[in-house]
Amino acid sequence: MTSSPHDSLVVFSLDAQHFALNVAAVERVVRAVEITPLPGAPAGVCGVIDLHGAVIPVFDLRAHFGQPARAVRAEDHLVIVRTARRKVALLADAALGVVSGSGTEVVAAAEILPGLDTIEGVVKLDGGMVLIHDLDRFLRLAEDDALAAAMHA
Repeated sequence: MTSSPHDSLVVFSLDAQHFALNVAAVERVVRAVEITPLPGAPAGVCGVIDLHGAVIPVFDLRAHFGQPARAVRAEDHLVIVRTARRKVALLADAALGVVSGSGTEVVAAAEILPGLDTIEGVVKLDGGMVLIHDLDRFLRLAEDDALAAAMHA
C-alpha cells in the first residue's frame, strides 16, 4: 500500500460506486441540462451542452464503464472538468461533495488490479472505497481526434 497525501477530492457517484477527481481538475458541478446529440462522436460521448457560450462534450460514464445506459434525469449532475486537451462534462448520478485528501491513504490502482488505466488510485473514505480518476488518461488521443472532428463537422 502506498501512503500519499492527496489534494482535496471532488466525490461523485454512479449507481452505488463512488469516484473522485482532484479538485484542481474540476471547474464546477452543475445540474444536468438538456444534452444535444453530436453525430459522429466517439462511443461514450452522449452529446454536447452549451455552458455560457462554450460547447462542451458530455461523456456518459455509464458507457465508459460498460454499464447499461439510462435516460438523463433532472437530479443528475454534470461534473465540468479540464483534461490535458479539452474541457469536458462527465455525467454522474450525484455530486457528493469535496473531501480533504490530506493524510488519507491512497492505494495505486496497479497494486489492486493492473490494467485500470483511467484510475489513478483508490482511497477509503467514510462512504466506502472511492476510485480516483486520472483525467489525463480518460480521453485517449484517438477519441480526442474523433471528438474534435465531430465537433467541427
